[in-house]
Amino acid sequence: MSTQPNIGKPHASDQIDESKPFVGPEDMRGFESDKSLAEPGDYPYTRGIHRTMYQGRLWTMRQFAGFGSAAETNERFKYLLAHGQTGLSTAFDLPTLMGRDSDDPLSLGEVGRCGVAVSSLADMRRLFDGINLAEVSTSMTINAPAAIILAFYICVAEEQGHTPDQLRGTLQNDILKEFHAQNEYVYPPRPSVKLVIDTIEYGTKFMPKWNTVSVSGYHIREAGATAAEELAFTLADGMEYVKYSIERGLDVDEFAPRLSFFFDVHNDFFEEVAKFRAARRIWANAMRHRFNAKNERSWLLRTHAQTAGVTLTEQQPMNNVVRVAYQALAAVLGGVQSLHTNSMDETLALPSEQAVKVALRTQQVLAHETNVTQTADPLGGSWFVEKLTNEIEAKANAIIDQIDAMGGVVPAIDRGYFRRTIADSAMRSNRSLESGQSKIVGVTDFREENEERNIPILQIGQDVEDAQVKRLKELKATRDASKHQAALDALREAAANDQNVMPQLINAAKADATVGEMVDTLATVFGRYDGGPEW
Repeated sequence: MSTQPNIGKPHASDQIDESKPFVGPEDMRGFESDKSLAEPGDYPYTRGIHRTMYQGRLWTMRQFAGFGSAAETNERFKYLLAHGQTGLSTAFDLPTLMGRDSDDPLSLGEVGRCGVAVSSLADMRRLFDGINLAEVSTSMTINAPAAIILAFYICVAEEQGHTPDQLRGTLQNDILKEFHAQNEYVYPPRPSVKLVIDTIEYGTKFMPKWNTVSVSGYHIREAGATAAEELAFTLADGMEYVKYSIERGLDVDEFAPRLSFFFDVHNDFFEEVAKFRAARRIWANAMRHRFNAKNERSWLLRTHAQTAGVTLTEQQPMNNVVRVAYQALAAVLGGVQSLHTNSMDETLALPSEQAVKVALRTQQVLAHETNVTQTADPLGGSWFVEKLTNEIEAKANAIIDQIDAMGGVVPAIDRGYFRRTIADSAMRSNRSLESGQSKIVGVTDFREENEERNIPILQIGQDVEDAQVKRLKELKATRDASKHQAALDALREAAANDQNVMPQLINAAKADATVGEMVDTLATVFGRYDGGPEW
């Protein structure tokens, strides 16, 4: 099997008919533009969720940042804000993502390596030191321990004098996709979803400006899914959260307007544009007709996008700047609300400061020099784009119907459906590379012998881990032991009684309970997931 990256090229059954050199009106028979398109800002929002789109407001420019210690990442945050970034996006290290403290034996060697290490409220305090949380929008990419990280964030804001209702940002908090692709889960699917619904309920009551879930297709696509599969799996996950929230007793129109989405942007330019257009249409129809939402804001699919990390190459890394620029253009023409552009050196190490600045400048050039923001949905009405939009919508809806027939997302996880489907698509994509049908510039074709890579690499030294572990051990040794234990006992009791655990997580954070301790406490009630069925 080839080890070349999966570039996300759809397999043969997903490709447009290449025997026909163009698409014309005869290919659109039965297409009712007034029902499927409408104007930007009007249902079903195929052409965008706002009438003026980027004329009225540019997309939020985020750069994923997080490495080493909280203090180092804090410096990067301030650097990005000073250079024109309009929102923060936080990357956590692997131990934090897996709900383990930095001093856990299984964390050693990984602390601060692929993101920032956050084990306690003290770490979160250092992470946002000098940054006014009422004035900045913050995205945090974390899932299994997402509710704990949100509790830390709320506590830091409170220390700054802010209330939860003032905070703006997004918590990824999409645990379902972890069972499909990324595998950063702790608990079994059902209690994992319970935690997500706890945050949705808490956010609905106390954080009206906060997106408590960012339903993510990014990792699904990076694992090898096709565009249609990414779209279908992501929207099905979103519908599952809606279903469970309604079962909790929440009014759909109270929480649905704060759900957001997160998609990948790959190299197939027009397919990516069409994917975003189809996503809005499918979601609007589902919310209006499947869940009977009455508030038009509940019908809107608001999405962040990130250029495709899996398309970046170690060979000829300067080519990655070009790839990212085209992918960013596809996202903007597709009508996203927020965008992250990858840095050219991410296949080699965590992004260097210079590479991050180039990635941010890519968005700024797109926004301020190309004039693509001057009209909403500029590719709308193209027979080719409309046909692609219809095709991706039909394929995605067919997949969603299959998931519904299995009883929904959680039963489909139990059957191994998602992992099996993604693995099959990834294999087809790799075979396309091996056969020469697909090409990667600088890797499969146009290679250079004895290539020199004069790109500075960001190195994370062992001293970062040593200092982090030392701080954490000192915290554990000096905190109020009785207050700490009482907070964890209350958390365990709330989970055992099927209560919303967010208030107890906040109390435990204030008592200096760590991520690992809170995760372990909940595990005594929820159990741990062993990876599911062997398929």
